[in-house]
Amino acid sequence: MKKIVVSILMLIILAVGALFVINGSSNYDSSKYNLTITPKDHPFGVGSVVKYKLPDQFDKAHSSSNDTKKLIFAFTKETGHIVREFMHSQKESFLGNKHSAIIADVSAMPTVIRNTFALPDLRESKYPMLLIYDKNMAKVLKNGQEKSKVIVMTLDNSKVIKIEHAMNIKELNALFR
Repeated sequence: MKKIVVSILMLIILAVGALFVINGSSNYDSSKYNLTITPKDHPFGVGSVVKYKLPDQFDKAHSSSNDTKKLIFAFTKETGHIVREFMHSQKESFLGNKHSAIIADVSAMPTVIRNTFALPDLRESKYPMLLIYDKNMAKVLKNGQEKSKVIVMTLDNSKVIKIEHAMNIKELNALFR
């Protein structure tokens, strides 16, 4: 019986080790992506101008545009679930029709967890979710923001003119009416 238990434990250890080897490396290339917030001495908020080039969950690059009217930020797992549930109640054309983009911070997530669980789950979505892999980029965006809520920034020619927060789907829906 002892040999069976030891054998099972060894198999589990080998399986976990293989998982880390297979999904433990990141294919994120920081030289391809950027985030610029001006003025640099001003915390990211009303009055800031934001420009970005970020990958989505399919590794497709998306760049900011002066046509973008709203940015939806999810900085935590909980806010990500709120955004996801909200988006599942919308038409597939919602983001395009509203000239909006979703940006989620995955920088704190261990690579093996992100690659094994989060990205495959996100790839089931029918909408692009721009991802922040870089901790320094995330820090700039989070500076002074209420991270426990979904943050919706209204833009005019890439300049932040309003910041609103939502704690649930109902509040998030209200921000788009």
